[in-house]
Amino acid sequence: MKLLFSEGPPDYANYIFPYVIWAFPEKDEDVSRIFEAGFLPSSRLMQRFYMARQIRVALASFKPSSENRRVLRKCAEIKLELLPRDRFDYTEKRRSAFKDYADAKFGPGVMGYERLDELFRSPIVTHVLQYTFPSGEDAGSVALFLHESRLAFYYYAFYDLNHCEKNLGMYLMTSAVKLFSEHNYQHIYLGTCYSEKALYKTQFPGTEFFNGVSWSRDLDQLKFVLRRDTVKKHLLEDPDYIDRFHLGNSAELAEKFGIRR
Repeated sequence: MKLLFSEGPPDYANYIFPYVIWAFPEKDEDVSRIFEAGFLPSSRLMQRFYMARQIRVALASFKPSSENRRVLRKCAEIKLELLPRDRFDYTEKRRSAFKDYADAKFGPGVMGYERLDELFRSPIVTHVLQYTFPSGEDAGSVALFLHESRLAFYYYAFYDLNHCEKNLGMYLMTSAVKLFSEHNYQHIYLGTCYSEKALYKTQFPGTEFFNGVSWSRDLDQLKFVLRRDTVKKHLLEDPDYIDRFHLGNSAELAEKFGIRR
């Protein structure tokens, strides 16, 4: 991969942080290598990736916890089906429902019809997990990127917000983690974690987060970083962080994880 450093003001809505690190795949490069290095796609065409604090689950270590099982039991009647994108029926009814969900979840106009249409015809969506109530009505859909039966990227979920008592959003994610663990995938990537509201993504045994130098299962470290995000100081200059998580000094970190040019 080729790296490019792009400077800009903090703008999370556009995934820009000073300096954002972009990765551009080399010809015929295995995309799993880019995910492994801490990058997520910032282009639906998979032409550019950005480094971020993100969450994944190492699926060999996943066994449903009691909370995972409780979530799954609440929606046990829902049928799920994994479909290649070209077999997913992107109907006008679903298109309208996805737009209503996006307006309610992200704000009016954030994801318009044009963006939705592009999403469901782009390389970043290879499969869709389709969920159906016993009545035959849609319960939800999850847009996925799957790679060589070992990497799953949980990209976007759309579901019926009228069934909040079932906690459908958590069920969709939990069932996806369970499904891909049963199919012997190595990792499922669940997106970024820049606020404590995103900690729901860490409810799975085998959860790891990318801390800028490596993947870590120390969720106390993640919570520490979340609490200090308003501190105007580089994380690796914070002696409390270095000492608490036994990272050594900055010179040792550079020796262990630094990139030579």
